[in-house]
Amino acid sequence: MSLVTSNHPKLLLHMCCAGCSPYVIDLLKKDYEVTGLFYNPNIHPENEYQLRLNEAKNLAKTYDIELRCEEYDVSEWFGSIKGMENEPEGGRRCEACFRMRLEKTAQCAREENFDIIATTLTVSPHKKAETINRTGCEAVKKYGVHFLESNFKKKNGFKRTTEMSEILGIYRQNYCGCVYSKKEGRRKP
Repeated sequence: MSLVTSNHPKLLLHMCCAGCSPYVIDLLKKDYEVTGLFYNPNIHPENEYQLRLNEAKNLAKTYDIELRCEEYDVSEWFGSIKGMENEPEGGRRCEACFRMRLEKTAQCAREENFDIIATTLTVSPHKKAETINRTGCEAVKKYGVHFLESNFKKKNGFKRTTEMSEILGIYRQNYCGCVYSKKEGRRKP
C-alpha cells in the first residue's frame, strides 16, 4: 500500500506494461491518488508476462504507488478474441482485448471504491486513442465508475515515457503482448 495519502480522487490505472507507464503515472499523480492494476492475460509467452509483471512491480515501488495484480488467465483472453485470430494488428481483435482489460479494471474499481479508471494504452503510437477511449467509456457503464479519456502520446508523451524508462532501466518489449502481435512484429521490416 502506498505510504502517500491525499485528498485527490482515487484512480485505478490499468498498466499495460512498465515501459509505457512512467510518464503517465507522473502526469496523473499531480491530480489523482493513483493505484496501478496489472491485468494483461493477453501477454505471451508466460515468461514474457512474468518479466513485464516484475517490471511493473519495480516501477510501482519507484513511484510509491500500490500495484494490484489480477489473475493471468490466458484461456479467458483467447475466449474473448475467438474468431478474430486473423484480424490485423489494430483491428477488432485489439478492440476486444482492450474491452476485456478495461472491463476488468472497471469491475475492480467498483469493488475497491475507486472514483475513476484510466489506462496507459493511449501512450503508444501504435494504438488508436479514439478506440481505447470509446471502449473505456463503454466498459465503465455497467460498473458505475468514470473513465478518464486520454491521449497520453500527445505533447511527446511516448517520447517522454521512453526516455524515462531508459533512465529508470525499465525493460521495453518490441511487441504489444499477444502471440499475434509478436508474429506480426516479426513480419515487419
